[in-house]
Amino acid sequence: MSTKKQETHTHEHEHSHTHEHDHGHHHENTKAVLNRMSRAIGHMEAVRTMIEDGRDCSEVLIQIAAVRSAINNIGKIILEDHINHCVVDAVETGDTQMLKDLEEAINKFIK
Repeated sequence: MSTKKQETHTHEHEHSHTHEHDHGHHHENTKAVLNRMSRAIGHMEAVRTMIEDGRDCSEVLIQIAAVRSAINNIGKIILEDHINHCVVDAVETGDTQMLKDLEEAINKFIK
């Protein structure tokens, strides 16, 4: 069963564009991504508590680095899944917009 999801992207330059993505496949790492997201959110809440409690700035910075690393790893899992499924589908169907969207997303992800 194929479902179409319409996305509207708004950028800083006061314009928006709409893309339709056809996602008729299952992302095999969704559960792992959601579990890692929950842990990262919990970790961020712990960092907030550290700040509220006046913990040492060096300790806070180390924990923020750990959260950043966790978020980057989540992004890598999503990217791998996207390449293995969405991009393969896009290449097979000749969807060049998907590849342009991926390039833009990677550029923003690695900033």
